[in-house]
Amino acid sequence: MTLSRRSVVYMLLVSVLVLMLSPFGWLVITAFKDSSELSAVPIHWWPHHPSPGNFLKALNAWDYFGYARNSLTIATIYSVLATLASAWAGYGFARLEAPGKRVIFGVLMATMMLPQIFTLIPTYLMFAKAGLLNTYMPWVLWGLCGAPYLIFLFRQFFSNMPKELEEAAIVDGCGQIRIFWRIFLPQSWPVIATSLILSFSWTWGDWIAPALLLDTDRTTLAVQLATGYRNAHGGQLNNLVAAGTLVYVVPVLVLFLILQRGFVAGVSTSGLK
Repeated sequence: MTLSRRSVVYMLLVSVLVLMLSPFGWLVITAFKDSSELSAVPIHWWPHHPSPGNFLKALNAWDYFGYARNSLTIATIYSVLATLASAWAGYGFARLEAPGKRVIFGVLMATMMLPQIFTLIPTYLMFAKAGLLNTYMPWVLWGLCGAPYLIFLFRQFFSNMPKELEEAAIVDGCGQIRIFWRIFLPQSWPVIATSLILSFSWTWGDWIAPALLLDTDRTTLAVQLATGYRNAHGGQLNNLVAAGTLVYVVPVLVLFLILQRGFVAGVSTSGLK
């Protein structure tokens, strides 16, 4: 690639990066503005008097940490259960033989193309009739069922593992459950890290399910940031809402930083033969 063409590619990539990060950048700038700068004309593109105290005010404006605890509880429950269930299902699709396995796996993959809105009303009615509204049991059941995309990742990873490991374990008298727990699962750390990050971020950022299934006192931080907090401040993205939103993204960033090596390895190897 010539120098001029490489420069064009880099400029294009930088432009796309700036375009994608601009909303987040505006959120950060708004979080440090004081109240007078929010409605200033002309617009203050950079806060003239940065106000770090907005973060403390946002945390004390209402029960921020209480709703954060609800979000953390739901996200942890779902991510751990979904990872274990998806790993077990992926192992079955990869290493076990059963009639109709390919058809079942195809149907499972087809469910990824089904929009969530299609199953919204049936899901609500099922949980309502079972008496599970305003509880965390829906996330437990969802986690125990696994997630199609995570099952696909584990299936691809387990399919690439040498068959000699499995044969040696069978010779030593191991059953399929012991082979899974002792050999395959410990080797799948990259996919486990990927699964934990994805499932945690899905649940942490979900707004529809908590708003539909949980009351105000048990709902999550995402719902309060999108509805309760903004309604209390005139429905606008003011400095306190922006500050609270920035704090909201911290747990996902911390989790990604801790597991990033495994995440990159899991995504890059799960589809390779």
